[in-house]
Amino acid sequence: MSLPGRPFDDFRALLPLMPEPDPVALAAVRKREAELTKPAGSLGRLEEIAAWLAGWQSKPTPTCEKPLIAVFAGNHGVASRGVSAYPTSVTAAMVANFRNGGAAVNQICASFGAGLRVFELALDLPARDFTQGPAMEEQECMATIAFGMEAVAAGSDVLGLGEMGIANTTSAAAIYHALYGGAAADWVGRGTGVDDAGLARKIAAVEAGVALHRAHLDDPLETLRRLGGREIAAMAGAILAARLTRIPTLLDGYVACAAAAVLHALDPSTLDHCMAAHLSPEGAHGEVLRRLGKRPLLDMGMRLGEGSGAALALGLVKAAANCHAGMATFASAQVEGKSA
Repeated sequence: MSLPGRPFDDFRALLPLMPEPDPVALAAVRKREAELTKPAGSLGRLEEIAAWLAGWQSKPTPTCEKPLIAVFAGNHGVASRGVSAYPTSVTAAMVANFRNGGAAVNQICASFGAGLRVFELALDLPARDFTQGPAMEEQECMATIAFGMEAVAAGSDVLGLGEMGIANTTSAAAIYHALYGGAAADWVGRGTGVDDAGLARKIAAVEAGVALHRAHLDDPLETLRRLGGREIAAMAGAILAARLTRIPTLLDGYVACAAAAVLHALDPSTLDHCMAAHLSPEGAHGEVLRRLGKRPLLDMGMRLGEGSGAALALGLVKAAANCHAGMATFASAQVEGKSA
């Protein structure tokens, strides 16, 4: 465990400050929902989304007018173990592709009027190989968490989180194995498409890393800094910052949920403002979501990362907000309501 006065203590001190959903806004949105020209509950999860938005935004009329997808990019020393089908140079190339508008997430964001910000995290200085030692020092990890917190833009009304980083599914699998137990193979998927030999190397790396650090893995933040990467640490910071500033947040896929899993292990309520954007076929993402208590909004077979699932789920969030705000009530439409 971290000792008093250590960098992680600053992070832990923020947890008791987390706000709760606004009961006044929730009551208002539910009252209007009951008056809209539809049978009660007939819009299913769209009604759930509208209430989620209202409670966290503290708005009786929730919005999705200024959504932001934040993508964090980092490199991993464990890539040297042959756990990915691509070299680490691809991370920088994809960051350039995001900035040039050429990636899938760019097109999905454009489809729903979402902003996209990409944060490059010292790509020339990868997190260290966790099979040989901690991926990050505590101060280094905390500084990256703080960067992620600062990256949450004021003025956004919905946040979606994504990532880019060669070998980061290996890091995520190690975090899940450390937090949830079982066998390493239970959590490891093929990531960028490794062959059977690459999959075996990936499982071996996760086994070796968790075994090496096992004495320290009772602390979720130690798990993050020893087995994680900079993009995962930054997403953990962004999730907490969004909670503190009342921004409802969409979690992308397998890697983004590793950051969420660390926070959930610290305090399950840290994810109350989050929804799972989609179910990825990567690794055991479905089991992760079950443990986080999150039901995905979409199941499209997507495993791209880069915030693509979160960006796509914005379509549902926008529809939910627009239905709630724009539908007529029974009274305004002069439609006879349900008989007693």
